[in-house]
Parts: sequence; C-alpha cells; structure tokens
Amino acid sequence: MSGNGLHIWWILSRGTGIAAILLAGLSVTSGLLAGRGRLIKLGRFGEMKPLHEALSIATIVAIVAHGLLLLWDPWLNPGLAGIAIPFQLSYRPFWTGVGIISGYGMVLLGLSYYARKWIGPARWRTAHRFTALFWILGIFHTFGAGTDAGELWLQIPVALVSLPALVLLGMRLGQRPGGPAARVKAPGTG
Repeated sequence: MSGNGLHIWWILSRGTGIAAILLAGLSVTSGLLAGRGRLIKLGRFGEMKPLHEALSIATIVAIVAHGLLLLWDPWLNPGLAGIAIPFQLSYRPFWTGVGIISGYGMVLLGLSYYARKWIGPARWRTAHRFTALFWILGIFHTFGAGTDAGELWLQIPVALVSLPALVLLGMRLGQRPGGPAARVKAPGTG
C-alpha cells in the first residue's frame, strides 16, 4: 500500500468486509433461532426477530460499504465493473467473484423481507432459506480473497460466529421432510 495515506480506502473496505461476515454469521444464527421450526427451547423466540432484522440490516450496510469503499482504493483500482460484475476484478478474480455473488444474494434476500406480502409468505420463506448458502459463499470469499485469511485474529471471531450457525443449520436440515431425521422409521413400521 502506498505511504501517502490513500490506503485508508483499502483499510476501511477490509474492516467493513470483516464486519459484514461477522454480522452475517450472527444474523443467520438469530434467524435460525427465530424460525418457525424451533429446534432449541431457550426462552421467547419472538424476541429474536427484531434482533435478526437489526443484524440483517447492519450486514447489508456493511456489505454495500465493503464494495463501495474499494472504488477509491488506488492500488486495487477496481472501477464499477470490478465491484459489481462477478469475476471481473483482476485481484483473486474467482474469490472476489464469489464475494460479489454472495453480496448480491445476501442483500437481495435480506431486503426481500420488506416485499414478502407481494412475493407471498410461502415463496418468501422458501427463497429466504438460500440466505445461508450466500453466507457460506461469503465465508469462502473471506478466506479466499481476504488478505488477513491466515491471521488468528480473523479466524477465531469468524469461527465463533459461524459454528453456532452451522450447527443450527445442520439441525434444521436434519428436520426437513426427506432429510436424515425424517427417514428414521418408528419401531414396527417396517
């Protein structure tokens, strides 16, 4: 990075990217806890919905800031196409492309909550479940494109917010019709 202070844009983008992946993990966890298929009894889940919404909005803001701040990075110099079109950026194009796709998915699915009456509640719930996939792509982006991927100070917080979400997601998938839990037959049913 240059010594003239212009690297501040890269630092700000890096910071908002880290904030985005941490907030996204917390949002996925709170969303799974607030979901209809309550897996764990930890009190009043209805109170998780406002937290989930706040975390989702904060995640969206961090994702947008992460991309936009790169526009002023003189070293990366991505241009609008570099931050908006997957796989166009010359810096680690595959992993930055994965990040752009992840960002679009997270932002669109997060904002779709406010359009669910037009989408239809059942269709919205089905689409919203894909948020976890885009979050996982965001984790891949973080460790594939992130310059701090090998640092414990990044790995530990990402693991701390990701592991609960992954466990809850696994439990939720296990409860799905046709999932492993549904295939276990009751004794004597053949």
